[in-house]
Amino acid sequence: MSEKHGRTVLVRIFGVEYPIRADVDEEYVRWVARYVDDKMREVATDMPLRSAAKVAVLAAMHIVDELFQEREVHRNVLSYVQERTGRLIERLRRITAQE
Repeated sequence: MSEKHGRTVLVRIFGVEYPIRADVDEEYVRWVARYVDDKMREVATDMPLRSAAKVAVLAAMHIVDELFQEREVHRNVLSYVQERTGRLIERLRRITAQE
């Protein structure tokens, strides 16, 4: 089994540098790191005590909440599209059956 070796990208999150090895575009890794850094800084402004571990956990909670909300939107859109597609297929069957 071959091992994938990605490029190492140095990013800074909440004042700490991290070498991130990834098989994706370097800009994408930097974008993700900036997002995490921004979220941690946003959480830290609302906290009187700024323990990096606590900030990281709360930022992770915020990010996961965003993910779950987006998944729910995706499920709703997918359900709607499937319902409409089913209706269209049924209409087409009726139309073609009449010919």
